[in-house]
Amino acid sequence: MIKHITYLILIILISSCNQNPIDKWQNYDESDEIKTNSKLENKRLQFKRIQSISNDRNKLINGFEKEISDFIDSEYDLVKSLVYEKSIPEIQQNIINGKLTYYKLSLFYLSRIYLIEFDQERYLNSIISINKNILKEAKRKDKVKNTNIYSLHGIPILLKDNIGFEGLPTTAGAHSLKNNYSDDASIVKQLKGNGALILGKTNLSEWANYFCYGCPNGYSAMGGQTLHPYGRKILDTGGSSSGSGVSTTSNLAAGSLGSETSGSILSPSSANSLVGMKPTVGNVSRAGIVPISSTLDTAGPMTKFVIDNILIYNAINDFDPIDEYSVENYDIKLESVIDNKTIKYRIGYYKSFYERDLLYKNSIDFLKEKGLDLIDIDAPEIRLEGFAKILDEDMRHDLRSYLSSYGNKNLEVEDISSIIKYNELDSVERAPYGQGIFKKIIKDTMSVNDFEDLKYELMRKGNEFFNIPMDKFNLDVVLSINNYHAGYAAMAHNPCLTVPMKLRKNSEPAGLTIIGKSFEEQKLYEIGYFFEKNFEGRVPPKN
Repeated sequence: MIKHITYLILIILISSCNQNPIDKWQNYDESDEIKTNSKLENKRLQFKRIQSISNDRNKLINGFEKEISDFIDSEYDLVKSLVYEKSIPEIQQNIINGKLTYYKLSLFYLSRIYLIEFDQERYLNSIISINKNILKEAKRKDKVKNTNIYSLHGIPILLKDNIGFEGLPTTAGAHSLKNNYSDDASIVKQLKGNGALILGKTNLSEWANYFCYGCPNGYSAMGGQTLHPYGRKILDTGGSSSGSGVSTTSNLAAGSLGSETSGSILSPSSANSLVGMKPTVGNVSRAGIVPISSTLDTAGPMTKFVIDNILIYNAINDFDPIDEYSVENYDIKLESVIDNKTIKYRIGYYKSFYERDLLYKNSIDFLKEKGLDLIDIDAPEIRLEGFAKILDEDMRHDLRSYLSSYGNKNLEVEDISSIIKYNELDSVERAPYGQGIFKKIIKDTMSVNDFEDLKYELMRKGNEFFNIPMDKFNLDVVLSINNYHAGYAAMAHNPCLTVPMKLRKNSEPAGLTIIGKSFEEQKLYEIGYFFEKNFEGRVPPKN
């Protein structure tokens, strides 16, 4: 009898150990949600699909279930008080003081991903994949003593899923690249070399928002529709680095990397109350990143705070001989940013924005009250006609080159034409919004000479747009909103830093965007840090 009871108890214990300690995700009928959204005025919020049917969400936490379950039950709330809305230096200080470990930091982010992304009422579709070695790597970081609060040692960072990371596919959100296992991009090697941990990959507008006409920001076949944490399904996340913006503002990682051709860091950073840096083209390597345009592309950090942005930027802004545009450059001087109590730069602001945008007006008035030298300016009447042709010609060539040099050798595609054919085999799953831009790219071609002439002309116009007022008034920077002047900055290769300037009446964040001359990121960070510390514009989402 005793043996029988013991046997039963043993069976129960074994069975309970084999049970999944946390709930699995199951896709649900989203037709009512899609019907509701079809009535919205903004056509880019009229979704055809929300959940991804190409990627299993449960893979995000496979192998972590027990750790996540135990952590949520025992330590989540305590660790949250040490991590949530904390800067990287604050997190490092808590670790140095013995209040936290890198293992618990990574487990906190994994647990938070589960709590948000596996809740039908809260999920955001911001994450595509997770590094399965993250906890092992965090434990190794705990064995190395760090005493520098400005270090990235042991800090989990997310990557936009067009950036190569060994061990995870680099999909650019596309079904055709679902098995694109590639090596680390140059900037990922640099992050690792500075001690950072790669937590995983974020969702994005498929092919970095250069694939289909009128498709929603943040949609990809592999990730589904990224949703806005400040207004799920009713606010635009911005793109194309949508998942990087949404995950970072939701405290799913300490920071993230995005990429920008024209507005793809500035837009989602502004839309999610974040600090986003679009560097001077050439300061950050593009090697190992799925491209749109070798002429205009750059990667950059997206963070909650300026200081975090600088730390990540300093880690990735290294010369890379593989990238033809790469240049020798310098780290941002932290002490000059932190200790700068006054800003002596001459700053231009646009009268038209000041007159019609209340958040912008409030930000400008605040800076005036602080004694900064602000001059009102008019935007020159310059148009970038033919801008899309630059992207078309570059992408036709650059994507083929990427797939040949960095793409997995077992891929079924080799260029845009083969990708179009691949998607047409199952357009419902692979291209529900069509692939109009890709079809345009292979249809509209121009000669090499015409392309070079157009590129030269648009670069001249981009520089003129900023140089005319900057030279006239001897300005160091100009202040814009969100990504409103991203195209001009792209063609001029000028750096841009966007910093939160609170919320609009509909709870939508907006950013004050500081645009400077090429290679003058230092000025942008000094002004951005001053504005952040005094204005306190960031408002975290309620999730």
